[in-house]
Amino acid sequence: MRGAKRFSLTRSTKDRVPALPFVLMKNAILGKRYDLSLVIVGDKRSSALNRMYRKKRYTPNVLSFSLSNDAGEIFLNLRQARRECRAHRQTYEHFVALLVVHSMEHLKGMRHGGRMEEEERRILKRFLPTYA
Repeated sequence: MRGAKRFSLTRSTKDRVPALPFVLMKNAILGKRYDLSLVIVGDKRSSALNRMYRKKRYTPNVLSFSLSNDAGEIFLNLRQARRECRAHRQTYEHFVALLVVHSMEHLKGMRHGGRMEEEERRILKRFLPTYA
């Protein structure tokens, strides 16, 4: 389809990307017309992006950048997610899903708070039936 919006996944590391329904989650949160790029990055690139765009000096697990009203990018650091998942009492797969959903909610314009957390739980329960 000419001009159709899409989802793209780019890997710049060899980390295993969990088999998650990224497109279905994107469509439920951002809509089918939203153009989303999910980029898998390592510690060096995520830290550099965090310093450059947020003036923060730590290695983030995920960063999201809105490009327009109907396009955005998510940079996901799977190594950092793997290091943090136990502290959040989540399996690796569920924590990665939470990070991606959380980022999509930010791209949608939501801010941290109870409403955002409730929306994240709703989406995760819908697409990950084993989510607790």
